[in-house]
Amino acid sequence: MRMSIETVALIGKYQSPEVAETLVEVARLLQERDLKVRIEQGTASSTGLASAHAVSSYEEIGAQADLAVVVGGDGTMLNAARRLAGFDVPLVGINQGRLGFLTDVARQDARAALDAILAGKAEEESRFMLEVEVLRGGQRVFHTNALNDVVVNKGDLGRMIEFDVCIDDEFVYTQRSDGMIVSTPTGSTAYALSANGPILHPSVVGIALVPLCPHTLTARPVTLPDSCTIDIVLLAPHDASVHFDGQERFDARAGDRIRVARSANCIRLLHPPGYSYFAMLREKLHWSASPRHP
Repeated sequence: MRMSIETVALIGKYQSPEVAETLVEVARLLQERDLKVRIEQGTASSTGLASAHAVSSYEEIGAQADLAVVVGGDGTMLNAARRLAGFDVPLVGINQGRLGFLTDVARQDARAALDAILAGKAEEESRFMLEVEVLRGGQRVFHTNALNDVVVNKGDLGRMIEFDVCIDDEFVYTQRSDGMIVSTPTGSTAYALSANGPILHPSVVGIALVPLCPHTLTARPVTLPDSCTIDIVLLAPHDASVHFDGQERFDARAGDRIRVARSANCIRLLHPPGYSYFAMLREKLHWSASPRHP
C-alpha cells in the first residue's frame, strides 16, 4: 500500500519521559528521509523534545500529518485514535507498554518496520469505533467516541445495579449485575475478554454485549450486527459510572439512557509486511505455549 508521506507526527505515552529515546531515534530516521516531523504538544512537554522539532496539537496533526507514529502501549494508541477520529490519519504503533495488541511493532524492530511502511509496503486495516451519548430527560448530556469499549458499571458501590437493555428500540431484558461491556472487535481482546466475552476478528462487523457478573447465570455474551443501536437505561435507585476505553468517565444517574451505536469514524492502522492477527494473538495470549511446571 503506497501513500504519499511528507509529514509524520510523533505521539508518545502520556507523561512518560522513558519514551524519549525511541522518539529521538524515530525522528532521526524520518529526518534522514527528508520528512517533516511534528511532535504532539503533550509528548513534547514531557520528553523535552520541543526545542528540536515543531510542536503540534492533535487538531494540527489531524489537519497536517500524513502519518502518526504512536510510541507507548495500547492505552496511548486508544487515546490518539479518539483524539484523531475523523481526520483519517493512519496510525502505526511502536510498543513500549505491556501486551501491545494495537502497538504491535516491537521497539527493536521499529527501524525496519518504519522503513517498510515508508517504502509503501504497509498492510492497512480499518477498525470501526463506537459513538456514545448519554440522554437525561431526552436531552444529550454527554457525547464521545470509543475504539475499544463502553463499560457501564456499578462504580464504587458494593452491590449490583439494575438496568434495561434495548436493541433498536426493542426491549431485550432487565439485568441485575455489576454492569455491561459494549465492545468492538478491537476491544474484544481487552476488558471484554476478562469477562468471558468472545474474541471478534477485526473483519467481523459486530458489537459484543458482555455482562459483568450477572445475577442470572443464563445472561450470556451476545454479538450483534454493527447496524444496531443499543440502549442501556439505569433503573432507580441505581446510579452508575460509564467508562470509554478505560480513559474517559461519565457519572450517570438513575433514569439516564446510555446509547451506543457504530460511529461514522474509523481508524486506519498500519502494520509492517507479514503482519498476522492470529500470530499476534498466539504471542500475546500465549497460545500453544508449553505448560510450566514448578
